[in-house]
Amino acid sequence: MAIRVAVIGAGAAGLCAVRHLTARPSIFHTVCFDKNSIEGGTWIYTEETGSDKYGLPVQSSMYKNLRTNLPKEVMAFPGFPFRSSLPSFIKHDDVLEYLQEYTKHYDLHKCIKFETLVQHVRPEVHGDKTQWHVSYSNVGQRDETKTEIFDVVMVCNGHYEVPLYPKIPGLDDFEGEVIHSHCYRHPEQFTGKRVVCLGAAASGQDIAVDVSSCAKYLYMSHNKAMLQTVLPDNVEQRPGIKQLNKHSVIFKDDSEEDIDVLLLCTGYLYNFPFLSEDIGLQVEEERIWPLYKHVIHTHYPSLSFIGILKTICPFPAFDMQVRFVIAGIDGSMPLPSEEEMNKDIDKDFKLRLSEGLPVRYAHNMGPRQWRYNDGLAEMAKIKPLPEVVEKLYDYVHETRVKDIAGYKSVNYSIEGDKDMFKVVET
Repeated sequence: MAIRVAVIGAGAAGLCAVRHLTARPSIFHTVCFDKNSIEGGTWIYTEETGSDKYGLPVQSSMYKNLRTNLPKEVMAFPGFPFRSSLPSFIKHDDVLEYLQEYTKHYDLHKCIKFETLVQHVRPEVHGDKTQWHVSYSNVGQRDETKTEIFDVVMVCNGHYEVPLYPKIPGLDDFEGEVIHSHCYRHPEQFTGKRVVCLGAAASGQDIAVDVSSCAKYLYMSHNKAMLQTVLPDNVEQRPGIKQLNKHSVIFKDDSEEDIDVLLLCTGYLYNFPFLSEDIGLQVEEERIWPLYKHVIHTHYPSLSFIGILKTICPFPAFDMQVRFVIAGIDGSMPLPSEEEMNKDIDKDFKLRLSEGLPVRYAHNMGPRQWRYNDGLAEMAKIKPLPEVVEKLYDYVHETRVKDIAGYKSVNYSIEGDKDMFKVVET
């Protein structure tokens, strides 16, 4: 009898899960749930912000001029490249089209229930077997729920939907506009205005550059060391915010500037409102526990989470995680005991703390991602990612930190044996 698998979310992570599960129809019966009307998740651009027509939070964080901050040559799922005619740094609608082509190529629509909201997921244990009760409804008729029983649940709901709003002294007194990047769509809305962009991770840097095309002046405020990069003439770096007044901001170096807009590029919160408290999932300071290898729930190994990692090469990482989970489900990769898995989690977390990282960096990867991916591949006995993905990813990072306004003007190609890349156009 086939193993029944529920996949929650039809963004990139969910589509990847469905693609690998449906490749083995005699082993897995797959149902995917998504609240949108099409596949794509956060890559579905909309002018809407706040709530949609059904009163649900808008999922997309796309803005009109967004182009990827990684080249398409490393972004693709293994074995399914982007169209070669595209430039390396592509528009959000190119990524959505790619995901739609991926869905069509692998015939995934047949497994996806669109405009469907998962409302509740709870475990029911019978001896050594756990079954999952998944209750869902149409997004427009949320009082009418249905429940199906599954053997496995893969959570792929993304983490770019619930904005993180930092606590800033004086924020309530500030009379200018406050907007989170989740609701940012067009730079024209800041024409002639003085803007503080708080946060300077890769996406925050890109947004700051985009906004500067219309803003009168922009202060890029962050707590990092000052970026050694080329900036537009009307952009200036400042340290983090100490306090807001009615019409001004005081930075941590005690300098003060009059501003019109505070643009928060401060990230997002993990959110799993459909999971029963019985599951015992803890989310504190952006750390999700207990997830073995950041994926598998140690007490309920038939529950997994794809794509919670931050600062990664996402689509290839999703593919590795999905195949890792499937190896555990089909028995080809025996999992350690719950105690051993928890010890592994604790070891990883303590190492991060010993390096001076805050708790909220529990799932941040950066340079760690390559050893992590190779570890998953070794455990699951699956093909690892080609080395060129790491090489090009790291090279682009080096160019980005030197020129955040111009790094996307370069195009790349991966050569013959796929171990090398070259710059093909600037």
